[in-house]
Amino acid sequence: MRGGLEDTICAIATPMGEGGIGIVRLSGPQSLIAASQVVRLRSGRPLTSVSSHRLYLADLVIPAADKRNERSLDHDRTQAAGLLDEALVVYMKAPRSFTAEDVVEIQSHGGALVLELICKVCVESGARMAEPGEFTKRAFLNGRLDLSQAEAVLDTIRATSTAGLHIAQRHLRGELTREVDQARSSLLTVLAHVEAGIDFVDEDIAFLQRDELVRIVKEAYAVVQKLEATAQEGRILREGARVVILGRPNVGKSSLLNRLLREDRAIVTAIPGTTRDVIEESIDLHGVMIRLIDTAGLRDTDDLVEREGIKRTRAAQGEADLLLVVLDGTVPLTSDDRDLLEAVNDRKHLVLLNKSDLPQTLATEAALTGHLTYAISATTGLGVERMKSALRAQLVSGGFEGAESVTVTNVRHRDALRRAGESLDQALESVQGGMAGELVSIDVRAAADALGEITGAITTDEILAQIFSEFCIGK
Repeated sequence: MRGGLEDTICAIATPMGEGGIGIVRLSGPQSLIAASQVVRLRSGRPLTSVSSHRLYLADLVIPAADKRNERSLDHDRTQAAGLLDEALVVYMKAPRSFTAEDVVEIQSHGGALVLELICKVCVESGARMAEPGEFTKRAFLNGRLDLSQAEAVLDTIRATSTAGLHIAQRHLRGELTREVDQARSSLLTVLAHVEAGIDFVDEDIAFLQRDELVRIVKEAYAVVQKLEATAQEGRILREGARVVILGRPNVGKSSLLNRLLREDRAIVTAIPGTTRDVIEESIDLHGVMIRLIDTAGLRDTDDLVEREGIKRTRAAQGEADLLLVVLDGTVPLTSDDRDLLEAVNDRKHLVLLNKSDLPQTLATEAALTGHLTYAISATTGLGVERMKSALRAQLVSGGFEGAESVTVTNVRHRDALRRAGESLDQALESVQGGMAGELVSIDVRAAADALGEITGAITTDEILAQIFSEFCIGK
């Protein structure tokens, strides 16, 4: 990002488009001065004299061109300025603000022109436009948030399910940080003792007994493994799960999609091969976002369009978190059915025997042995609620999202934990094998540094740029 913390930045902090309320946020040492060029308090007081964390009613004006460089805050200047809007204004004195800097927020009506003109005057008065994520980055650089908390801000904004929002809020409150910092602190203690032992090797002084060293490293390793084990389900709770509906033509895949969505989203006919493309829609399944993907029926065909649909089906199948294999329960298994059952054996899946409202023939099929099988009727809804509960249970362990333990949802965190675990595993081997302290310290330090990357205790400009570039401007 250009500039530094000495700059005053401004940006529209509410989404683009029309709205009842729009907010322009300023942060930095000249926030009050820049905002005062557009804000005229109804009380007649200069903006620079207001108390912190109180709302003030104001008029917003566009100063006359020959007046904009003046610093006089005389209320009479309203006469020489264009009245723009009325607003509420709040000043938050450092460090009691989101960025830990002086912050001014101007809350006007949410018209795009109004907000743009407010920013224009603030920039002409010494501020500059903020870059994506710059407010949150300043909160991190000023010690208001650590890096995992900063990422939780974005997770909160992007949350698509109640479970994902719950986890983001726990991270924002610092629960992940506390777990990681505790493990890292114990490793740094170990490192200090090991390196002291290296420095005083000739003195024959034991700074830390080997058994104690093994215990501390094992405890840190257990924390890392516990956190890493939550990553897969944590990703699902954060981003949602891809659930792909598979089966040959006319087994009821599109009917099932419509039943789950409670609307006629997919075309349903008696003609095989009606669905020729991938259809994707989302539902909230008891707090977990599920992205349902209906696919073309799997069969051999000479139809070029249908073959392209089947190709896309295979691609979706490979990216799925869970597969719903739909079979027609009223007819014997076909060779296509058997091939599909064999293909999903090593994947997380449910087998659905559809058309259970009609006489069934598949209940005793040996080929279904070993598969989690549910009888449903996509037409009447029979068995669908039971199937939905089973689907959710396959994706997220019972009570997982409500557990007291911390859940890892971020790919960057998962990678850091993996590297920390590998280094600690190597450190344990070195200690138990009686290796020299220098070798032990290398692995312990690598593990501590990897954990430090999660909270930002160890970081680089490249990592920061990558993280904050994902934010929108104004946040």
